[in-house]
Amino acid sequence: MSAQHNSALPAGSKRRSLRSRLRERWESPLAGYLFISPWLIGFLVLTLWPMILSVYYSFTDYSLLEAPNWVGAKNYSLIFTNDTVFAQSLKITLLFVVLSVPLKLVSALLVAMLLNKEMKGMATYRLFIYFPSLIGTSIAVAILWKNMFGADGIVNRIIGFFGIKGVNWINDPDTALSTLVILVVWQFGSSMVIFLAGLKQISRDLYEASSVDGASKIKQFFSITLPMLSPILLFNVVLQTINSFQMFTQAFVITQGGPVNSTYMYALYLYDRAFGRLQMGYASSLAWILLLIIGAATALIFLSSRYWVFYEHERKGKA
Repeated sequence: MSAQHNSALPAGSKRRSLRSRLRERWESPLAGYLFISPWLIGFLVLTLWPMILSVYYSFTDYSLLEAPNWVGAKNYSLIFTNDTVFAQSLKITLLFVVLSVPLKLVSALLVAMLLNKEMKGMATYRLFIYFPSLIGTSIAVAILWKNMFGADGIVNRIIGFFGIKGVNWINDPDTALSTLVILVVWQFGSSMVIFLAGLKQISRDLYEASSVDGASKIKQFFSITLPMLSPILLFNVVLQTINSFQMFTQAFVITQGGPVNSTYMYALYLYDRAFGRLQMGYASSLAWILLLIIGAATALIFLSSRYWVFYEHERKGKA
């Protein structure tokens, strides 16, 4: 009976019915999971599962060559009570974060304000200034930096031209860390682009109105530019803080943690424990401690943001 009824339907009705069934099928949740399955499989296999294994290994004595041996919280106990290198590497990393993040963001903001002008060739200037960030933290850049700040590098040649005696920047414990800070600050392009996008969103009417009231450029910066950019500043502070805590490539290639462990970053110590001494369990504990430290630092930044971050919708609500 149903077959006879279907055969009696007009061809247009059959097509509409088929389209409806197909639409219902593709609108189901299964279609969404199908589309995201490449990312989902990658996340489960390459991210979530290694994280679960890392948690387990952090409570074991594991050397890659033998089966993991459960030791409970022994690794964490040794780290906090009997590992002086842990404390030293964390201290150096914290110093690096405190120095590099503010300097990088200040440089990025100043350059973004200079590039936030309408003039001929500005797009080319922006491209050249952003270019160092395109090459990122590559080994080639680190090697170039190592040669530039070597005893016979171009930096010493330039300052020697002005009669200033150069130093061996990389091999001097007093200056080695500063060379890494300068390298990170030099690659401010990504933060600069984000600041520039934020500056483009600030209405020119605010500056014109403040000019009529007699506000100076400095007053405009602290009363208009900085408050309006504060959400973007928050984003950049969080992003750069996380990246700085994970500093590895530059320190590994340029200084290898020296001299006298003055640039022995936390990530370098973790790497040495994992692949230098094959103490994967101990290294996993160090990795999770770093994750907690980064989480705590990020939480503090967000908690403090209520005192210095300004949101446009809040201003409109109060108005």
